[in-house]
Amino acid sequence: MSEIQVVGLDIAKNVFHVHGADGAGRPTIRRQLRRTELLRFFANLPPCIIGLEACGTAHHWARELAELGHTCKLIPARYVKAYLKTNKNDMRDAEAICEAVQRPTMHFVPTKTVDQQAALMLHRSRELLIAQRTQLGNSIRGQLAEFGIYLRVGSWTLTRQVAEHVAGSDGVPVTVKTLIELLVEQWRQIQDRIAHVEREIERWHRATDASCRLAEIPGVGPITASAMVASVGDIHAFRSARHFAAWLGLVPKQHSTGGKPSLGSISKRGDGYLRRLLVHGAQAVMRWHRTRSNGARPWLDELLRRRPVNVAAVAVANKNARTIWALLTRGERFNGYRSGAAAV
Repeated sequence: MSEIQVVGLDIAKNVFHVHGADGAGRPTIRRQLRRTELLRFFANLPPCIIGLEACGTAHHWARELAELGHTCKLIPARYVKAYLKTNKNDMRDAEAICEAVQRPTMHFVPTKTVDQQAALMLHRSRELLIAQRTQLGNSIRGQLAEFGIYLRVGSWTLTRQVAEHVAGSDGVPVTVKTLIELLVEQWRQIQDRIAHVEREIERWHRATDASCRLAEIPGVGPITASAMVASVGDIHAFRSARHFAAWLGLVPKQHSTGGKPSLGSISKRGDGYLRRLLVHGAQAVMRWHRTRSNGARPWLDELLRRRPVNVAAVAVANKNARTIWALLTRGERFNGYRSGAAAV
């Protein structure tokens, strides 16, 4: 084992696979480990480079193994696939990870801290609760429609509409009224939980300087700012603002050959949640601009003259992503867009 310098670790819930190699890349160990054996195995190894596929639990194991003196590198799963030989299985996955981590041009994912993962859990919980609220509201509307009661769309008026239409209606059986009251009560509980989670996100946002600075950008509020800071980690992993926007999937797809560039729609790669937050924020900026801006952003007027509204919104989201990269990289505060911003 003293010859092991690079290890590919394929992680799972209970069974882990290890592929070790020496400095020349020759295999030195191939082994299957249970969860309880993993840390003990690596504690007995001299410090080495450990490659893992970036996933939900990889950040935890990277922190644990780093405490044992090893250097852990997380690799996006789609970058590992190119090194997988023949049919896929767990041991070959570990071998492919071991091969990929040695490539000098490989891109790695920064390891998240416990605080970052806790903040992201708040965001994931909020998304789950919002989906459950929407599902429950749609179920209430759909079931009442079977009795000729139609409620307006919009969760903010759901409880009032149910009280107005159901309580005094003679066409709805008592059993149905009881069940609807039960569902409405559950809807209220979910609404309260969403408010609680949002207060926790707001508290985390106010306690984080970088998040507060990002929230000063038009179209970037506490939800977007906190999600960005918690997700990005080390902003210096991105060489430029364009690389950051490309990581978020906000740049055109490219399919070029023979020296002829061909650009398509946005790639939609990377974190869909962050991209959605940026686009929704950009759409809010567009609505404000068309109603109350009074010509405050002439570059946006010029953009709207050349492009449809939704295309312009994605361009604004791209611009905000680049601004986020600049503020995080330089440690500055937002002081307005530059006069040359019409190049979006």
